[in-house]
Amino acid sequence: MRTVVELDGVRVEYGDLVAVRDLSLSVRDGELFCLLGPSGCGKTTTLRTIAGFESPDTGQVVLDGRTVTGLAPYTRDCATVFQDWALFPNKAVIENVAFGQKMAGVGKTERREQARDHLETVEMSEYEDARPSELSGGQKQRIALARALAVDPEVMLLDEPLSNLDKRLRETMQLEIKEIQERLDTPMVYVTHDQEEAFTLADRIGVMNEGRLVQVGDPETVYDDPVDQFVESFLGSSNFLTGQVAEAKTGKRDTTRRSVTVEFPAVGTRIQISTENSITAGDDVTASVRPEVIELSPLSGETTASPDGGATPDVDTAEPHSADSDPRMSLTGRLSDIVYRGSSIRYQVGVDSEESVELFVERSVSRAPDLSVGDRVRLSWNVAAVYYFGPDGARVRV
Repeated sequence: MRTVVELDGVRVEYGDLVAVRDLSLSVRDGELFCLLGPSGCGKTTTLRTIAGFESPDTGQVVLDGRTVTGLAPYTRDCATVFQDWALFPNKAVIENVAFGQKMAGVGKTERREQARDHLETVEMSEYEDARPSELSGGQKQRIALARALAVDPEVMLLDEPLSNLDKRLRETMQLEIKEIQERLDTPMVYVTHDQEEAFTLADRIGVMNEGRLVQVGDPETVYDDPVDQFVESFLGSSNFLTGQVAEAKTGKRDTTRRSVTVEFPAVGTRIQISTENSITAGDDVTASVRPEVIELSPLSGETTASPDGGATPDVDTAEPHSADSDPRMSLTGRLSDIVYRGSSIRYQVGVDSEESVELFVERSVSRAPDLSVGDRVRLSWNVAAVYYFGPDGARVRV
């Protein structure tokens, strides 16, 4: 498939601040590519570099096979939709949409006909004579989108265009943008910090952190196969347990793999995993237990009291659980809070342990168990369903 946007080793600096670090990516013809990351990660700077509003200190920007590094924005065959819409307040809607064509020297009659076609595309035909001040936020966003489409760009660049809208309207506009993009087959690079928005819109997602492109893939792959702890924590809520490698042995038959035993003192248990990662005794390991993999059930009776007066976790600490044999981890605790979140319910559980540890589980309202704050419960999950991350944050492949 043809590449319409290519960044090769792009680096953007502002004095001592490195906003984008040696970033390389390709955007394919007809795809909607989302740059996703927290505020300050460099995603907007990357978009502005593609548009020509920023110049890279090193690296190249190529649009549709043409190197445009250092060229002015108006010489690049792309259109940008901004967060604040940037409509001309003194011009009617149709004049706003036709402005790009006017600057290109297109005659009045032709550019107005084209503008009407694009207003029809975004379902705003009846507002062609209105002023931007007479429009709602969602309507202004549609006009900004129509104006960008009117210049028939090779690629469209959208910088958090829906962030000023309320949740309901934002979700509606996400679906409309996706439908328009698929119908017109115009490639888009879309910047957002909203994970749900990225998953709704994107054909592929590029996750950014501290100026670096950390991972690129389709939404399902990025979510199901995170490359590091940052991606795992940013893409959704999870329970993180900190452990330490107690023992690491190289396999006798397969010397490329190591048998690693990780202690999790906060919940009083050990996990045994087999991995090719180079981790050794004493290394920190973080386990991510996603709320959707945890089973939650009521528990009758109390756990046995430990000698120091605390509760003993309902796990076998003598032998480590093994991810290879796919057993179940089981902990007990008490419900400390129940939070209703509209379509789902979050259960906060204080785990029986010598340390203060809380895990949470989420269920849809239709699948929510009948529990109350203070109830004794059991939490259990498959050890193999857990994601593990080493001391540098990289994924430990098991």
